[in-house]
Amino acid sequence: MRQKTSTEIFTYWEHIRGNADAPLRNLIQPSAVSHILPELFILENTADNNPRFRLAGTAICNLMGREIRGENFAALWAGSQQDDPVHIAAGVMKHVVPASINATGYCISGRSMAFELMLLPVRTSSDTCDRLLGCLTPSAHPSSLGNERLEFLALDRSRLLYERPARLVDVPPHPDPIDLLPLRAGSNLGEWIRHKLIQAKNGRDRAGIDPARDRIGDHS
Repeated sequence: MRQKTSTEIFTYWEHIRGNADAPLRNLIQPSAVSHILPELFILENTADNNPRFRLAGTAICNLMGREIRGENFAALWAGSQQDDPVHIAAGVMKHVVPASINATGYCISGRSMAFELMLLPVRTSSDTCDRLLGCLTPSAHPSSLGNERLEFLALDRSRLLYERPARLVDVPPHPDPIDLLPLRAGSNLGEWIRHKLIQAKNGRDRAGIDPARDRIGDHS
């Protein structure tokens, strides 16, 4: 992660999920992330695994030149590429593993800008993960696009964000996601280290019997 909004929303998601693989939807408090709300969105899954925008911040809608609430996630992407981002988003919900995406947005004039997206799984109930909390953050100020809107995003690369080791020091200005697991309030260091060792062992055990987590685009 390179963008400040990406780091902040990922850190917030880590905080509210606690020891769960994903937080419950009712734990998300807009007031806690009010300063980055314009760059945030929520996707909801559909019966055909084609996520759509349940909410989208004003900065995102301004970039696209329209209100995108209710649109499919695929509508943001170049026509020849739409399947891959949709599979990534659906897979994040299916396997409950967050992902980051690097993309380039293009205007009709040919102007372009790099973007970073975060896709963070959210549960509506303890056994259902059918929401994504995400952000779309430009690498430069949007004014460099002039008054033009984005025609589409093109997928550059994506990666899954698996287990992160413990973080015992302050994060750098642009931390890597592996450094973002905070110390839980109300626990002493010894208890916390024991908990993380158990959690890491359980994670390795699960990895040995659940290879499907490495196939995030698989709908089988």
